[in-house]
Amino acid sequence: MCGIAGFIDQDVQEPAVLEQMLAHLHHRGPDSKGTCGYGALQMGVTRLAINDLKTGDQPLFNEKKNIVLVYNGEIYNHLSLREELRRDGFRFRTQSDGEVICHLYEKFGESVFEKLDGMFAIALYIRDEAKLLLARDIPGEKPLYYYSLGDGQLIFASELNALVAHPKVDTRVRTQALWDLPTFGWVPEPETVYENVKVLPRSHYLVVDSKGHHLKRYENRFDCKSLAPSDESIVKETKRVVRESIKSRLLSDVPIGCCLSGGLDSSIVANTISRERGTDFNTYTIGFEDVDDPHHGRADEATFAEEFARTLGSRHRTIRVTSRMFLENLQKFTRHGGQPFSVSSGLGILSISEAAQEDGIKVLLSGDCADENFGGYSWYPYLENVNEEKNDSDTSLSFTSYGVPLEKRVEVISGYPPAKRAWAWHYFASEEEKRSIFSDDIYQTSLSSLRIFDDFQEGEWEPIDYIRNDRQLYLVNEMLQKVDRMTMAHSVEGRVPFTSPSVLRLVERLQLVHLVRGGTLKWTLRAAFADELPMSIVERRKHGFNVPLEHWYRADWKDLVLETFSDGSNLRKHGIIDGKSSRVAEKLVADKKRIHGQSLFAFIVLNLWLSENQGVSFT
Repeated sequence: MCGIAGFIDQDVQEPAVLEQMLAHLHHRGPDSKGTCGYGALQMGVTRLAINDLKTGDQPLFNEKKNIVLVYNGEIYNHLSLREELRRDGFRFRTQSDGEVICHLYEKFGESVFEKLDGMFAIALYIRDEAKLLLARDIPGEKPLYYYSLGDGQLIFASELNALVAHPKVDTRVRTQALWDLPTFGWVPEPETVYENVKVLPRSHYLVVDSKGHHLKRYENRFDCKSLAPSDESIVKETKRVVRESIKSRLLSDVPIGCCLSGGLDSSIVANTISRERGTDFNTYTIGFEDVDDPHHGRADEATFAEEFARTLGSRHRTIRVTSRMFLENLQKFTRHGGQPFSVSSGLGILSISEAAQEDGIKVLLSGDCADENFGGYSWYPYLENVNEEKNDSDTSLSFTSYGVPLEKRVEVISGYPPAKRAWAWHYFASEEEKRSIFSDDIYQTSLSSLRIFDDFQEGEWEPIDYIRNDRQLYLVNEMLQKVDRMTMAHSVEGRVPFTSPSVLRLVERLQLVHLVRGGTLKWTLRAAFADELPMSIVERRKHGFNVPLEHWYRADWKDLVLETFSDGSNLRKHGIIDGKSSRVAEKLVADKKRIHGQSLFAFIVLNLWLSENQGVSFT
């Protein structure tokens, strides 16, 4: 695992600029650093040594050294690729999984990325053609940002903090990004918080040469076996694909660990690790204060995880957190988000990663993304009931309006157009609520956040389209971003087996009845592993990792809310929020009908982000 950065800039060729950028990536790779330069191109890497500890430093090359690689990630199928290349006569200098990329380019050209089962952000320079290729993995686990200078010149980096360390990057803020944040908790890709900075989309690569830069998509060709229509065939193939994905992601020359919540998804991952490694791994869970969680009941699930860890015999550690501990971590959480990122569950990943680092663990597997891929969210059983639009209600009721009876929520949501319905199932601040907090300047210059769903699909939506939208939008922008940023903050590599290319191809072929059946969420996944897990886990309803923000806002975090919306806050100084917003925030905190914790958390994080990034402009 690494952080990469570089630029093609005819005016700025000093290595000192690259060093400044790499300094911001030290946490992604504290073990070693490598750089290279070819004319106007400067690029480098900071390395977290996971595989090939002795000879795996970068840059990496082909035999002629006319193909140069720096990259961030892991190639899980590199052994089979290496054997294939050796049969073709290619010779290797290292045992690094990344070296296969250089030789694969010699054999397959730009089709190289289709061969890679892994997570990666790649910078591959072909010296003979003066061509740079930037590529991002199929699921979108590893980030890669870029800023165009025009005329085939650009700047790139694994994180925004490293990118803006280059003196030519324009740090004007996109007001649209600010408007979208309270709705989603993140800035929807491929845009960023900065006006002219982009993130490379997943399953894409960027060709940079003298003609400019050209974005291209590549296909996921990691197919699963043919599926017979029977439940038995589907369940059997699901078990095979998921198990193989987890096993492949155990590739490591250093100790590994696993996030364990006690729920189905992380238990499948931990159980598979146990079958492969016995008791030689660590497990981690977060224990909250045992307070009422308006989402799913009680907030603390640690006892379930501890019980299963004893069954597995893993080296288990429960990190008991309080509102004060998370409050102390907020600045670090905000800094490592790179841009405003207000997914509060990331605070838990940050705490687990800190514990893992203390224990000498460099690799953490996670059960994240099974919900999006196998049908795990609590509103999915109601999708079939709302296929036809009844009326265009002007309310801002959503599924998180827990003070309203479930039947009423479903009835109202069923009357929304598809885009608003997609928002109401899964997301937070409505357009009306944001208008009551943001300044008129922000409102007047922003488009509705619902436009994101229109981009996904025009016209009629089928019930399963809402799940597919979660896979395309929520999975990469929230779940994968959360795991990557918060694990790497403590120099730990997060791996998410439920987003392997094979899993993604499998779930494309599953119908709604395979995901939700008779009110049972993740029906196929439960059936696939029912013979390996305790029934108490198989039958347990989804809880989710929910930070009890609403409870904290009325207690230890009360002053933080007041500060965020005060006249002296960064939000007010920059004219982002309205003068009456503090009264609106007080009402939202007191509102028992709808949960507003995540919406308010977006403003808290944005205020902290502005204090961390004093040099940004709004003109």
